[in-house]
Amino acid sequence: MITKLIFGLLWCLVHLVISICDLWSCLSNKLECYLISSKVLSKYQSLHLERLKCLGVVVDSGEAKNVMEVKQLLHWFSTIGIKYVALYDIEGVIKESLEPGMEASRDDKSMNSSDVCAYTKTSHGSHRHMVVECLSGSDGKEAIAKAANLLYSANYNCSTHGYGKINIVFTEADMACALRSVGGGGPEPDLLLVYGPVRCHLGFPAWRLRYTEIMHMGPLKSMKYGSIVKVLYQFSRKHQNYGQ
Repeated sequence: MITKLIFGLLWCLVHLVISICDLWSCLSNKLECYLISSKVLSKYQSLHLERLKCLGVVVDSGEAKNVMEVKQLLHWFSTIGIKYVALYDIEGVIKESLEPGMEASRDDKSMNSSDVCAYTKTSHGSHRHMVVECLSGSDGKEAIAKAANLLYSANYNCSTHGYGKINIVFTEADMACALRSVGGGGPEPDLLLVYGPVRCHLGFPAWRLRYTEIMHMGPLKSMKYGSIVKVLYQFSRKHQNYGQ
C-alpha cells in the first residue's frame, strides 16, 4: 500500500516537473518571438540570407483556406527579403485562391505592400518583391507521369532502331533531366517551413528536397513573425558539409 502511494507521488511529481518545463519553454519562446518582433534583440535584425535562394512553405490544406493568413505570411517573407517562395498544399487550395490575383497583378504590372502575391521578377537588389510559385499534389503526380513517359519513349525508340535488347537502367540524373524537360524541376528549397498539425512535408515534390532543411512551425493560425525570423537566423548560422 505504501509502495503504491510512493510510486503515485513520484509519478505526479515527474508529471508536474515535465509540465512546468514545457510551460516554461512555451512562455520563453513566445517572449523571445515578441522581443524579435519588437526589434529588441539586435542579433536578429541583420539576417544573412545569401544561402537561402529558395524558401519552401508547406501549409495543411485545411488551414490554407484562410487566405488572409497566407497573404500575411507572404507579406512577412517579402519584408524579410526572401526572393523566391515555393508555396504548397496538397489539395491545391492556395493555388486556386491566389493564382487569379497573381494573373491580375501580372496584367496590371503593379504591386502594393499588402498584396505580395504578385508574380513579379525583379533584380536581386530589391527586397520588396519576390517570386511566388504555387504548387499542389497534382503537380507532382503529373510531373512524374510525364517524366516517366519521356524516359520510356526515349528508351523505346533506342530499342527499336537496331540497338537490340538492352537492360534499361534509369539513374537519378536521368530522372532529374526528364523532370526539367517536362517543366517539373524548379529550384530546390534550401529551407522548408511546414505549417500544420503533422510533422511531414505532406507530399511536396520529393525530388526537390534532396538537401533541404525541414522545420515544423506549428498551426498556421499561431504563426508569428518572430518565429520566422528566429528560424531564418538559425538556418543562416548552420554549417552544411553537403549540397549542390
